[in-house]
Amino acid sequence: MRLLLGAAVTAALVLGPAPAAFADNEAFSLDDPRITESSGLVASKKHPGVYWTHNDSDDGSYLYAVDSKSGRTVARVTMQGVGQARDVEGISIGPDGDLYVGDIGDNLGGTWDHVWIYRLPEPDKLGDQTVKATQYDVTYADGARDAEALMVHPKTGRVYIADKKRDSNGGLYEGPAELRPGRNNVFTRIGDIDLWTTDGAFSPDGDKLVLRSYFGAQAYDFKDGRIQGDGGSVDVPMQRQGESVAYSPDGRALMYGSEGAGSEVEPVEAPDAPKSPEGGGSSGSDGGTDSGGEDAEGSDSGFKTGALALAVVVLAVFGLKGLLRKKS
Repeated sequence: MRLLLGAAVTAALVLGPAPAAFADNEAFSLDDPRITESSGLVASKKHPGVYWTHNDSDDGSYLYAVDSKSGRTVARVTMQGVGQARDVEGISIGPDGDLYVGDIGDNLGGTWDHVWIYRLPEPDKLGDQTVKATQYDVTYADGARDAEALMVHPKTGRVYIADKKRDSNGGLYEGPAELRPGRNNVFTRIGDIDLWTTDGAFSPDGDKLVLRSYFGAQAYDFKDGRIQGDGGSVDVPMQRQGESVAYSPDGRALMYGSEGAGSEVEPVEAPDAPKSPEGGGSSGSDGGTDSGGEDAEGSDSGFKTGALALAVVVLAVFGLKGLLRKKS
């Protein structure tokens, strides 16, 4: 799971500085030593400044609530009634305020006959506790997939999964209008995604879908339950292993997370970010121009080139098979 570390260091000079952080949503570390493979991230609806995350495997059925001001874990929730979690890869929150957890990873390349989604209410009070969760069996209409991105639309409550591209093009899958326990919930492919998707998130208004990979991210317009166009490139910070992305509650920043003990969650201005309450434009913490200016365009172009160079370095060092084979 930590294959990218050496290559990222090797390519640091190629990449140059990371994209500017978004000033109003600060970076924070996941300081809990139990969080070593953070694979999903979502902002709490009930507790300002708190983000939920989880490990991807070998941890059990746990969720961690992290205070973004201190990096301290303020709650560990044990999901009750879901059996043994297998490969938890994504987390999202619905318009009903429930947490949706995607046990959707398939490290054997798409061989599980089904995967699971867990749903539980977000606790009213923070603190270590056990919460009853509902388990949903999930299959795909076109056969088993390996996936790491689970997103709940903030308006319709519909659940979407983006699979992780391997030997064929990745896709976006739509769940049934209502998930039902005790039966098979079939997800159907509704769009192509040209990305090794490791996580995704809807904007708070539901009009944008951002999907990230190890090396970059794409932002898609989302209308009438479908992605529009091929998506536009979005800045990402240079991270040890890019795994998660979440919108900040105000929709002004994308919060990017990585694996590893003590890993950081780093903000970057979101596409089409709303203006600040004072009515001013958004700017990075380095005092750069607005995202629509020439400096921002140059930075984006440079980052794309650097990201491609990093990908080449990684593939050269580890080989394609090594990159795509996650530790089970």
